[in-house]
Amino acid sequence: MAGEIVHVEFPSADADRAQRFWSELFGWSFDASGMPDIDYLAGMDYRVARTGEQTTAAVFACQKHSAGAPVYYYTVDDIETARAKIRELGGEAEETTPIPNMGWLAPCKDSEGNAFHVWQVDAAAA
Repeated sequence: MAGEIVHVEFPSADADRAQRFWSELFGWSFDASGMPDIDYLAGMDYRVARTGEQTTAAVFACQKHSAGAPVYYYTVDDIETARAKIRELGGEAEETTPIPNMGWLAPCKDSEGNAFHVWQVDAAAA
């Protein structure tokens, strides 16, 4: 379903502390991402927990994202159509990035400057 939240990232000053918080709050089990070496994840301690049948959450140590600003990923049926619609509505949509064998993502901002990502599942993404 388009618009469903499928992933949320929690940028953290201390990834161990963040993992402990979410693990103890909801019982989430975090593992290394297991994703291939993707440019934007290169060298990053990126930990992922399955939070639902088709949803995940991640914690990672990152100084360039401000604490208290989670990043949400919303599913779309067609990422190019979604990017065009976002721009039409006064938002911003960056270029797409493939996540090999999983899909495509595009960082975006709404008309008020709030950051989010759109995500299209595509096992053929390379």
